[in-house]
Amino acid sequence: MTCYDRHDLGLLLLRLGTGGVLAAHGAQKLLGWFGGGGIEGTGKFMESVGYRPGKASATTAGLAEAGGGLLLAMGLATPAAGAAAAGAMAGAAAVHAPNGFFAQTGGYEYAASLGLTSAGLAVTGPGRLSLDHALGHAVNRGWMVPAAFAAAAAATAVVVGARVKRLREEKEGHQEALFEE
Repeated sequence: MTCYDRHDLGLLLLRLGTGGVLAAHGAQKLLGWFGGGGIEGTGKFMESVGYRPGKASATTAGLAEAGGGLLLAMGLATPAAGAAAAGAMAGAAAVHAPNGFFAQTGGYEYAASLGLTSAGLAVTGPGRLSLDHALGHAVNRGWMVPAAFAAAAAATAVVVGARVKRLREEKEGHQEALFEE
């Protein structure tokens, strides 16, 4: 079959939409574009929510979002791109989880949507309207999917776990007054 079908067009739309949003989100962190804080401002925010060191956390999250988003949009190295973006969104969801699910209350709905869509694209593949397809799937082999998710999951677990530990230690070090004066 040489013509493109609905499956290929649907994957292209999902890749362009999700990848474009992620790339813009990462550009806010890295470059201060679209009203973002850049490395400096995002680094301060990262510190305030427990991701330390802040600048390194901002750079890593920005690269995972911008890089993963651009690669997803192009359909290149789709397993690695989707896993990296999903890992970054898991880190963002951890920050928003105490606020519940819905975005209107500051919840993790948005991060979960982007992360799950990225993960789904990594598993499904980019379709025929992609650079992966044009390059003979040199960086989109079946074995790369579990490898990319294992690496992203391990990195995310270490980073989010360190944040949780740090926040717990900070909270334990602060004791509420037992009685009002």
